[in-house]
Amino acid sequence: MLREYLPVLLQIIVAILFAASALLVSVLVGASGKRTRAKDTAYECGMIPQGERQPRFSVKFYLVAMLFILFDIEIVFMYPWAVVYREFLRTHGPLIFWSMFSFIGIITVGYVYALKKGVLDWKR
Repeated sequence: MLREYLPVLLQIIVAILFAASALLVSVLVGASGKRTRAKDTAYECGMIPQGERQPRFSVKFYLVAMLFILFDIEIVFMYPWAVVYREFLRTHGPLIFWSMFSFIGIITVGYVYALKKGVLDWKR
């Protein structure tokens, strides 16, 4: 049984070693560099920046982006469920329906919460 998990454990160890070595190399290489005013200026297509910097985006932009990702992932889970629904309905009975119904309910609670907080209200 444990032999089946050996490749997963090996992959986790390799990922941790890669991340640690990348951080170590960046610290060692970054320590030798010197900061100058020219290096700290923004680089945009080789042109010297003129005027003010770009204005910051509103936090609402990022909240809407996260909501989009959330509901996009919901659809990714619902599509395979809908494809095999009729086949599994015979073997698992109503359990498959109620499991998806509870999943949609949890997502709906999050959506209602976002609406109550005014995340999607752009006029404020």
